[in-house]
Order: sequence, then structure tokens, then C-alpha cells
Amino acid sequence: MKNERQLKLIANHNRKRIVEMVYRAGVGHVGGSLSVIDFLTAIYENEVDFTEKRRTRVVLSKGHAVPAIYAELAEKGIVDESLFSTFRQINSKLQGHPYICDIPEVDATTGLLGQGFSIAVGMAVVKKNEGDPHKVYAVAGDGEMQEGQIWEALMSAAHYKLDNLVFILDYNKLSSSHPTNEVISLEPIADKLKAFNYYVIDIDGHDMEQILSAIEKAKGVKGMPVMIIANTVKGKGVSFMENVPKWHSSGLTDEEYEIAMRDLDKKEEELVHAV
Repeated sequence: MKNERQLKLIANHNRKRIVEMVYRAGVGHVGGSLSVIDFLTAIYENEVDFTEKRRTRVVLSKGHAVPAIYAELAEKGIVDESLFSTFRQINSKLQGHPYICDIPEVDATTGLLGQGFSIAVGMAVVKKNEGDPHKVYAVAGDGEMQEGQIWEALMSAAHYKLDNLVFILDYNKLSSSHPTNEVISLEPIADKLKAFNYYVIDIDGHDMEQILSAIEKAKGVKGMPVMIIANTVKGKGVSFMENVPKWHSSGLTDEEYEIAMRDLDKKEEELVHAV
């Protein structure tokens, strides 16, 4: 099990990998990848053991944020970083959305928004029926929560009392071009989910202490599914990307790449020298 400090360092390194991948490819959904990487790092590092036949599963319903998954799978030695320059190219293993046929460890092929939560419900039902004690974690974006299929999946999970299922909302407040709640408001999101019979945990999605606490709390919930509302920042960690809609999907210039890496190098120094 990695501690809070170790996870912060790995997450920052994963941010570098995300920026590197999108820069080399000249394209990619960098903003949302940077907003999910802290809790994905914690889950993969502490909850997922790829050597187990039965194991914890992770479904990235917002599949366009797949650079975050590739970054963490590189940390695990499953993805070779030399492939980063092939991201989103034809016949590359690193497609623009998770593709289980090329990389089984991504757990689910996703990309059509709204479908990942349904896949996760199916996985959780099977685990229940087979007596598999491992959790299923499923991550959706806040813009994705405007899809009707998401709410069908949420109702199903509550109906079947899937307490082995942990949904995570990447609540960065920005969809592809506008503030999410100006497109279709999700609020009051916590009250809606509680009315759906969810155990709701509201956290700062970049605070590793809160992330670890939420994961532990979710493990103890019985008789209902869990929703972790992770309040995040799109483009987190890169000064010029934070809360800027352009970085939903965009390549980086040489100058932007250098600034981004300087930001992340500075953060790494701070983490290394933190008491």
C-alpha cells in the first residue's frame, strides 16, 4: 500500500506522462485526464492487483480521459512509454479511448458517453453472484451525467443494492466548451443521489488524504452503492490549463509543453522536499 506522499509523487509523475503523451501526439483530451489522475492513481496503486485472477475493476466511462489510464499503466509497467508518441494513431495500442482487445487491463472499452456506468453495474452484479469480494470503481465526467443512460444505471445499482460498486463523479464543472451547469444543471447533485439511495461522499478530488479516506469509507458501506463526488479542476497542475475550456481537447505547442513541464517539475520538487 502506498502512503499519501508516495501517491502524490506518482500522480505528479503521471501528470508529466499525460502532458508528454498529448504533446507528442499533437492531440488529446488533456484537461479531463489531469482532473482524474489523482484518484485514479490512488485506486490503481492501492486497490488493483493485476496478478490476481479476481481483482478490483476500474471502468473509465469518460473514455476520452484515457491518457490518465495509460499514464498509470505505464507506472505499473504494463504500457511502454515509448508508445506515447503513437497515441491516437491508426493501429496503435494506445487508442483515443480505452480498448480492451489491445490492453485488457483497461477493463472496459468505453467512449460513447453514458455507457460505462452500465458496464460497471453488470460487472458488480456478476461479482455479487460469484461471491467475488472485490470492488468495481466507475468514473464519469460531469457533462456525461447529462446522459439518460447514466441515470438508468444509477437506478439499477441502487435497486440491486450493489454495495460493491463505487461510482466517482469527476466534477470539474466544465464540459467540452461551457460550464457544465450552464448546459444542463446537475444541482443539487448530492441530494439527487441521496434520493436515489446512494451513500454520497463529497471530497476535494485533488486532496490525496481525502481521496484515501473516501476509498476506505466506501469499503465499509453495506446495502447501497457509493457515489464519490470528486470536486476537481480541469487541467489541474498546469498553470495555463486550469479551468480553461480550450484544454478539454487540444495539442500543445513547444512553448506550452515547456511551461507545463516546468510547472510539474516545480511541484515535484515541492513534494520531494515536503516534511
